Amino acid sequence: MKKNFILRCTLFICSLTFAQKSIDLFTISGHYGLPSNFEETYSGKATETGMMANLVVPIVFNKKQIWYNSVNYMQWNVSNNVQMPSDIANPIHIHGIILRTGLIQKLSNKNSLQILFAPRLMTDFHNVDSNHLQLGGTFIYEKIYHEHLKIGYGVLYNQETFGPNVVPLVNLDWQITERWSMTGLLPIYSKIKYKVNEKLNLGMHHFGLVTSYRLGEEAYKNDYIERRSIDLGLFARYKLIGNVHAESRFGYSFGRSYAQYDEGQKIDLALPLATIGDDRIQKNTNFSDGAYLHFRLVYALPL
Repeated sequence: MKKNFILRCTLFICSLTFAQKSIDLFTISGHYGLPSNFEETYSGKATETGMMANLVVPIVFNKKQIWYNSVNYMQWNVSNNVQMPSDIANPIHIHGIILRTGLIQKLSNKNSLQILFAPRLMTDFHNVDSNHLQLGGTFIYEKIYHEHLKIGYGVLYNQETFGPNVVPLVNLDWQITERWSMTGLLPIYSKIKYKVNEKLNLGMHHFGLVTSYRLGEEAYKNDYIERRSIDLGLFARYKLIGNVHAESRFGYSFGRSYAQYDEGQKIDLALPLATIGDDRIQKNTNFSDGAYLHFRLVYALPL
């Protein structure tokens, strides 16, 4: 029975994601940013570290409907040897738990809809309450243009601690040639991949997403941290054994910041390239962009 369920899931997902060769069901990863100087005020260096885990659980209703579920956990830390005022979060320890759940509806052989509810718990795990919860979701319409190209068009909305955040989305799955492919949910992430052989893939990637985290520790209770970064780099993914893959990444973080604001500091609207009504005053000091190393283990289900 268990094998039949997995088979039904595989066949259904395959019908919706024709160009993909596999789906990543479980991922765990670690991130290390090389020490960087502060942009001003302090003479020390700041070091960014992180850890992420993601689990995908699809539930098949029938040939045209699947209830998609994923849970993502992330942790970010910024440490240094600098003495800062007591109302500044130092070191920074923040966590995010993001649930994505909703319906993937196949409309025809070439069209489908994704409607996902995506609540987030974004916090430092001190005095957690409803203010640490964020509500949002995504809507994507996907169309198969030909045998090797599928494009989805949609939008992401999330009620961040600083205000509403709206991101237009393009979901791309393009098998350019037998060896070259490009996938991604633009502008959030993307991969350009070259298949060396059955076990090894090389390529370029990017990841960029604005996130915000409510602080509950008494010294700066109800302030929030807004994290920004665009990570651009190279990757290598190797099939270790069975369905287990190892992926290493090396690159550079651009526009990286962990800005701390008072809870009353809001904006009217955040868009990918602009913010509207942003008169906020940042409390802390940014540190410089820098290189990073990233490693992940992936359990991928072949399609």
